[in-house]
Amino acid sequence: MDAGATLGAIIRAKGAELHQRHPLTAHQLSVMRALADCRTAALGGHRDHCERCGFEHVFWNSCRDRHCPGCGAEARQGWLDARRAEILDVPYFHAVFTVPHDLNVLALHAPAVFYAILMRAAGQAITDVARTKLRAVFGVLTVLHTWGQTLVLHPHVHCIIPGGGFSPDGRRWVRVPRVDFLFAVKVLRRRFRTLVCNAVREALADGSLALPAGIVADATALDLLLARSCRTEWHAYVKPPFGGAEHVLAYLAAYTHRIAISNRRILAFDGENVTFSWRDYADHNEQKVMTLPAVELLRRFAMHIVPPRFTRIRYYGFLATGIRAASLDKARLLLGLPRVPRPPVIRWAPLCPRCHQGTLLRVASVDPQRPRTWFDTS
Repeated sequence: MDAGATLGAIIRAKGAELHQRHPLTAHQLSVMRALADCRTAALGGHRDHCERCGFEHVFWNSCRDRHCPGCGAEARQGWLDARRAEILDVPYFHAVFTVPHDLNVLALHAPAVFYAILMRAAGQAITDVARTKLRAVFGVLTVLHTWGQTLVLHPHVHCIIPGGGFSPDGRRWVRVPRVDFLFAVKVLRRRFRTLVCNAVREALADGSLALPAGIVADATALDLLLARSCRTEWHAYVKPPFGGAEHVLAYLAAYTHRIAISNRRILAFDGENVTFSWRDYADHNEQKVMTLPAVELLRRFAMHIVPPRFTRIRYYGFLATGIRAASLDKARLLLGLPRVPRPPVIRWAPLCPRCHQGTLLRVASVDPQRPRTWFDTS
């Protein structure tokens, strides 16, 4: 692997060409600029001193952008620790909902509206079916992913579901009948499809969804688009998570605080083309290698930049924000489990890269040493 082949280096080299050939929005430009300058002299830095061996080193500041493959480790670990503390002693299930590619046009044109619809529909589909089939109020954690392994647009929602819920009166815990089966996939799939299609039509009616001119011209064209998407089965699956809930949480945590691709998957960059690894799930999860023009890789990456202030992790049912802590305490009481205190916030202290024993202490700030990246396309 080429140590200099990072997403930031690719953006610095080919970002201007990307913007010239595929104009970016102001928000996409802002994200690309942050990633290009991350951990470089453009953002300034700080001088650290090892309390054990005396080693000193200048570390350039990180951009702290949620899309950055080099940032977010501390936030990701904090999220994972908090979710682990919430796990109940019940079976857990992992569900994934995917929409047909016909609807990708809506994802590209109105991502904030369309992705919110997908996440809400996934959470509601599970809680609706649980209420109908098991007479129980379920809880759902949802995480939005928009990419496939080759960075193509592939919107889908991952869900982690405790195997059980509260009775309608809230006095009992209703367990799932089987630890290896939650609901019939066909029922979930059709409920999800109905919720998405209805929500898209409602968003158009209330003015929150603006249709892409020339592609989906009006409500009639939207109905035809939805009808075409419904000619094929919408993909959904539910299965017990291999290795338990913690396994799925760890898998999702790798993507909750970054998007699309990590630097370790980028194997080489020769100035024009990028070679990266990917897993072919259709071929027994085999790891393969792909080479793309750098501009094309950046174009694909830009498709997955999340709209400003959009929340990619959402909770529904008894796990909804605002009632989650009380609901989990009540569930533990009904299940006869001890109450779990919230884990303490642990501040990460970097170890010295020389002696690997001492802790690095910040002793001085370092001003930026070069201007911020600017994609000049003139």
